[in-house]
Amino acid sequence: MSDGTAVVTQIETAKVSYLRRAFSFPVMLACLLVVLSVLTVRGRFDDPDMWWHLKMGSVMWETHSIPHTDLFSYTTAHHAYIPHEWLSELSIYGAYRWGGYQGLMVWLCFFTSALLLSGYCLCWLYSKNAKIAFLGPLTIWLFSTTGVAVRPQMVGYLFLVFELLILHAGQTRNPRWFFTLPVLFAIWVNAHGSFFLGLLVAALVLASSFVDFQAGLLACRRWEASRQRALAFAVVLSIAALFLNPIGLSQILYPVDTLLHQHIGLSQVEEWQALQFSGGRDFAFLGIIALILLLPAIRRTELWCQELLLLALGAWLAANHQRMLFVFGILTAPILSRLLATAWDNYVAAQDLPGANAILIAVSLFFVFGTFP
Repeated sequence: MSDGTAVVTQIETAKVSYLRRAFSFPVMLACLLVVLSVLTVRGRFDDPDMWWHLKMGSVMWETHSIPHTDLFSYTTAHHAYIPHEWLSELSIYGAYRWGGYQGLMVWLCFFTSALLLSGYCLCWLYSKNAKIAFLGPLTIWLFSTTGVAVRPQMVGYLFLVFELLILHAGQTRNPRWFFTLPVLFAIWVNAHGSFFLGLLVAALVLASSFVDFQAGLLACRRWEASRQRALAFAVVLSIAALFLNPIGLSQILYPVDTLLHQHIGLSQVEEWQALQFSGGRDFAFLGIIALILLLPAIRRTELWCQELLLLALGAWLAANHQRMLFVFGILTAPILSRLLATAWDNYVAAQDLPGANAILIAVSLFFVFGTFP
């Protein structure tokens, strides 16, 4: 065979390989998640908070400044105001200015799809099983239905998934991944108050990295010193990055102030109240906790102390505030996926059916465009 023929053969083989990847089973599952996202949000255009965020974005767009005082309240006019979601609000208004109400729906579809797709990637990497990992975004979706709306929290919770991806990559691959955390937090602090939760998650992971013990099926493995130092340094840089906001320390402490000092406001808003255990999601919350605690004994697999800490954090937040079911789903999805990783055979590319996948992908895309509101 001549060199020219060999090169052509290699190119054709590469094209076939790319096509098989483009029409693989995981890509088909990802398209189904996009369909699920669009179907979920197409009727969610009635959140009252959306109008506040839209108006604040409009003010910033038109004045080219970030307001530091209350502009609308009669009783507290011109009192100090902390624009802790200004970047997200600006993006919301940008979507509206670009496409009106359809632009807002594109914004919501994008962030909902991004949340589920990144959740799938996280669970796939964490469980190492592309099939079982699909349960992860479904878990996130189930609990996210408490708060999917045109609101800045969509941006904040997407960043929470990004943080978990970074922490996993830094822990299992190259510790240099940890140094992307400061960049994430510099943006996050200006987008949504959930950045403080992100700090707690990073602190729990860092604390567990210094512990080494085995208590039955509960285990903790001490990291090598270089990886510990990298994460510790990244957390310190992330705290420093939080000061890259228009208000300063007050904006960093705002989430704590909300939980500790704004009792009257929180008590009047249903989503901030404790779980009532009267609906399906509430009992699913208990079921997920029970599964994570029982699966190690049933499947004879270890539960890492880091996972137990994140489970406890998510459960405590959700039990006290209904809106935190969203966070609970994000924190527990990868844990559940890993514990069930051996329950189903892993994805094998050689056994894939790209033709069938291509049909389902095409149907999914047609469905997305056909059902877009």
